[in-house]
Amino acid sequence: MHLTMKDEILQRFLKANGEPISGQQLADDFQVSRTAIWKHMQTLQQEGYEFETIKKRGYQLLSVPDKVDVGQLKQLLQTDRYGQTIHYFDKVDSTQLVAHELVRAGAKDGTIVIAEHQTTGRGRMLREWESTKGKGIWMTIIIRPTIPPHQAPQFTLVAAVAIINAMKAMFKNFTPEIKWPNDILINGKKTTGILTEMIAEADQVQALLIGIGINVNQQIADFPDELQSIATSVSIGEGEQVDRVQLVAHVLQFLENYSDHYVKHGFQFIKELWEQSSGTLGKQVKATSLREVVEGEAIRITENGVLEIRQANGEIKGVYSADIEILD
Repeated sequence: MHLTMKDEILQRFLKANGEPISGQQLADDFQVSRTAIWKHMQTLQQEGYEFETIKKRGYQLLSVPDKVDVGQLKQLLQTDRYGQTIHYFDKVDSTQLVAHELVRAGAKDGTIVIAEHQTTGRGRMLREWESTKGKGIWMTIIIRPTIPPHQAPQFTLVAAVAIINAMKAMFKNFTPEIKWPNDILINGKKTTGILTEMIAEADQVQALLIGIGINVNQQIADFPDELQSIATSVSIGEGEQVDRVQLVAHVLQFLENYSDHYVKHGFQFIKELWEQSSGTLGKQVKATSLREVVEGEAIRITENGVLEIRQANGEIKGVYSADIEILD
């Protein structure tokens, strides 16, 4: 989205690194009245930004609220397309549902929908996704790659390696792993889910909706009792509070780079990155799909992103979509 004047004013303060900015200077720069600037400052304070008025020097930004702020995100982005158009919500039913509406309205490649809270967040197979308000990253990225429909499932793996490497770039106290096909684990517990949905014609993808849910700043007590033994957050893994805006910016940067590389050069590089961070390959697993249950050693993923499992009788079975349980 085009930045509002309020967001542009906020960016000025974020770039000032604590130095005061006078209301008259802002009024002159934006060619509006001092009263208009004052109203925008009041709005920012209502949103949780704390300012001090310093006599003869102006406003000084003291603190920012813990929210995925559009102005802060725009300042941090290092992408050409991803995140350049942002639809932000304090509360929404599901970012995926909003993204579907935006695709029908012609949303651009790289448009993102992001919310502080989802009331009906969902994962694969229509499972409910717990979206704690203000504690995680709940977003959908709309991308429009020039690929045939049969390649669309590989973008779940593209997204997984993007998130993994964004985390590795930011955090030092844990090593995230990918559980095929769409989970990111920290110390064996789930912190991230990925849901890829496709809108396509017979031979061409019109749009992919990549839904990403990341548990960021939850503590154990924030999870329902039934999830506390299997779920975790980035903050728990790192041992400190995490800047959600920075993590969003990192994920978008890696996702744009890897998506573009995949479209231009194919899956091999993504496959290698995926294998480097896999927590599935070499493990005994049970794959449960609607049609069958396959047990054995997960030995590799194919060029199509299919997981191959060597069963006890030596037969190798390809798994296209399933729930994976690590047995060892």
